Amino acid sequence: MVTRSRIAVIGAALAATVMSASAALADITILAWPGGPEETALRKIVDNYNAVEGNTSKASLLFFSRDNFFDKMLSDAAAGSKEFDVMLTTTYSVGQYAPFMTPIDDLVTDEVKATFPQSALDSQSFEGHLYGIPTDLSVNFIYYRTDLFEQLMSDEAWKTKYREIAKAELGKDLEPKMPADWTWDDFVASALFFTKSINADSPTRYGAALQMKNIIFSVMIWQSSAAGYGGNWMDAEGNITVDSEAYRNALNVYKTIADKEATPGGSGNYEYSEANGAFGTGQVAFMLQWSAAYSELIDPAQYPEIEGKFDITHPAAGTAGVKTHFHALGLGVNKASEKQDEARKFLAYLATEPVITQYGREGGKPPLTPALTEAYADGRPDVLKMGEYAGEYGVVMNGATSSKALAVYNVMAENFTGYWSGTIDIDAALANVTASMKEDFAK
Repeated sequence: MVTRSRIAVIGAALAATVMSASAALADITILAWPGGPEETALRKIVDNYNAVEGNTSKASLLFFSRDNFFDKMLSDAAAGSKEFDVMLTTTYSVGQYAPFMTPIDDLVTDEVKATFPQSALDSQSFEGHLYGIPTDLSVNFIYYRTDLFEQLMSDEAWKTKYREIAKAELGKDLEPKMPADWTWDDFVASALFFTKSINADSPTRYGAALQMKNIIFSVMIWQSSAAGYGGNWMDAEGNITVDSEAYRNALNVYKTIADKEATPGGSGNYEYSEANGAFGTGQVAFMLQWSAAYSELIDPAQYPEIEGKFDITHPAAGTAGVKTHFHALGLGVNKASEKQDEARKFLAYLATEPVITQYGREGGKPPLTPALTEAYADGRPDVLKMGEYAGEYGVVMNGATSSKALAVYNVMAENFTGYWSGTIDIDAALANVTASMKEDFAK
């Protein structure tokens, strides 16, 4: 528990070490990730920071729209905007934003090293310098209705129907399985079985809730399937490898479900919130979703229809096994800010063990050392599984931490969502992505 006296001591110590006694204090603005438990947790931490006794430097939060968030932040930072002093960092964008940020290597004290594993600090680093304090680890979970899948595994009539649908719709002999044992074929077959237009006896309207909006996060969610089939952005020599059997197989997981209408009709505009909403109605059997959603979905006030009826597991397996996309969010300093000391003071406060641990208790997902994670994860299996899955199944595509990563994700989003919606064929989609990547990485 973070006591008021403990926070006061931290605040006083940081004020002495990070700021000179004569420095003028000024309020700072923090540009942070909007929506979800990350926003809820950060609001609490900022409120606590502003309440530290003797702390006359206050912090306020600023949020851009999730749509085009990174494009706007990049354009503002590159233009020298002083609208925000602290800005978002991510594993996949730190290389692009580093020229417009201030390194914070000196904030890595012995306490920070004991709080965060080195891999978490590395996720916020570029060319040997730290640019962000890690705040949230993100991996992919399958969220599934336990009541439905337990019945599927015990009801002989349901099992027979499942086999019939898999053979008729996919031409494959498949047996029902619990999601932890799925291949991507099982993922598709289960989506069809729990879709009422295909199985009139299904208790749900749709099997899956796919995120297919033309936005980079749709690609990151889907990318777990590409990695599971052995796909990568490029090989060790830098050759672009997306036009491959692995990518074709993975793209067709979503395409098959979309074409057979086993995901809601509006899925072409779905991302995080919309998928949660669909699953939370009780009319969807499962979804592939960010780990952050767990802390929202267990709230019966928001999602009473699924209270006590769902669980989580890792993504399905491909020919290369189970894989999950993962990355970390963090907060760093805008180089253009005129309040460098004050911004660094807030980050130093955030990086202390009691504060970042409280951030986790408030719904955030900080990538902490195992002992600290266990200390606040009581009753939260998602927190423990995030670390387990990132370590055992986590994949960062070759090139996905470079300064070109966001451009790659954007062109993938445009072309892959176009394929899923039927506006472009798979050959053209892969050719367009390959051509764009070759141009990007040749620069």
